[in-house]
Amino acid sequence: MTVISRRDVLALLAGSALAGTMDWPLRAQAGRSQLLMVIDGLRPDYVTPEVMPRLFAIGQRGVLFEANHSVFPTVTRVNSSSIATGSYPETHGLLGNTIYSEKTFPTKAIETSDYTQLDAMERAEGVLLTAPTLGTTLQTAGKRFTVFSAGSTGAARLLGSPAGAATIVNPDYVRPVELRARLVAALGEGPKDAIPNNVRNRWVVDAFLRFGLGELNGDVTAIWFGDPDETAHAKGVGSETTKQALRFVDDEIGRIEDALRQQGRLAQTNLIVTSDHGFSTHTGELKLRELVAPFARTLPDGTPDVIVTEGAINLRGPKDPARVAAIVAALQKRPEVGAIFTRPASPGSALGVVAGTLSFSVARWEHARSADIMISGNWDSTTNDAGWAGRTTQGGVAGHGTSSPFDIHNTLIAAGPDFRERTRSRVPVSNADLAPTLLTLAGVPVPGSMTGRVIDEALKTGPDPERVSVQPRVETAQTADGSYQVDAHITLVGRERYLDYTQVRRK
Repeated sequence: MTVISRRDVLALLAGSALAGTMDWPLRAQAGRSQLLMVIDGLRPDYVTPEVMPRLFAIGQRGVLFEANHSVFPTVTRVNSSSIATGSYPETHGLLGNTIYSEKTFPTKAIETSDYTQLDAMERAEGVLLTAPTLGTTLQTAGKRFTVFSAGSTGAARLLGSPAGAATIVNPDYVRPVELRARLVAALGEGPKDAIPNNVRNRWVVDAFLRFGLGELNGDVTAIWFGDPDETAHAKGVGSETTKQALRFVDDEIGRIEDALRQQGRLAQTNLIVTSDHGFSTHTGELKLRELVAPFARTLPDGTPDVIVTEGAINLRGPKDPARVAAIVAALQKRPEVGAIFTRPASPGSALGVVAGTLSFSVARWEHARSADIMISGNWDSTTNDAGWAGRTTQGGVAGHGTSSPFDIHNTLIAAGPDFRERTRSRVPVSNADLAPTLLTLAGVPVPGSMTGRVIDEALKTGPDPERVSVQPRVETAQTADGSYQVDAHITLVGRERYLDYTQVRRK
């Protein structure tokens, strides 16, 4: 894969300077509400006057963040959990789109897009997310959280967790269940996924305009759009069909903004528009299950003792450090494999327990549920046929999940009465920072479990983004012979740290 410099990456991403954390409390203003819109898979470079004029205009009048970060692994349910808990996987414990829980399904993975499998995991393990959520925190403060989601039932379930903490409206999953009859009577049955996903996204916006601005009006409301993710997975980054889906989502954002304006609510609503992750073109070179299969053994019940869940490699049974090291050594030789992570060599170390690996703590992925090994597909900045940069070695047409800057770097735009106006901020933020910020805007204390920070510099009461200090850092791990080296590019914001990207070099 092509090696590019940090300077080149920063230029591609329009800057990645980070800011220092300061405590600037904000008292909630009477009558104000918070509206979070998550556009699944929205790359920052999709937001142009030609493709998304309404969203572009919101960014022009408010705050455009040039260094927003998806949480790694850069997949949907990890990030919906981070949005819900204001923390990273190390705290909330939802470690991938597919995950392994021996107590739930001993011989297979859990598909977290399916709420019934998440329910099964909660019953088996006693808890789903191992951190308090935005919904419970608001509920305890006597406030309401509502979720309108065109995404999967699992993503909606996680965003509104735990049960009873939020009202959830999804075409296939409604809580409380008695609300479903009223939704169907007013809007018809919820449509299924399609390419592009226009009808499903329209149904959810209709539900918000009909109920979310009425009987289900929340102090904090989240709306989740299923595109461009659904369409880009099938049709590719920047394809004409993907751009059509983007234009439709932009029109729906316009409908929401127009309705708020017509009802006299826009001037009292803080709008935050984000995405769960970026997106890359895929080459299909990485076939992790095939690479790991030779190391699997058969258990007495006839099943293999290695289960691969996306980039996570789970060894069942007793700990086997020698086999973990052997798997890592084999993967380090494969050019399609990028960064490799293992448990820390010592508490807090950036180095993994296996030579030449980064520690889980670098990716903020160290949890009791963590697998033995986590890998990222390799990446480069090659452009696809449509002219869009960013390529990874994963399978399929296009997608996300890696520690590539094109997957980590995602969209964040904010505007409203409490936000700065006409501001471009290079202060890094992440999806884990959204819940603390939303709570602060709502006048609710942020629980200590939320390891994300309040995005102070974007608020009118906060520090000037240009005056906040940054501390970039590189953590390096390499094999004894130097044949494999992985760099983790990190930036510190006070006590907070952000993983910007990883880069692998082989000799």
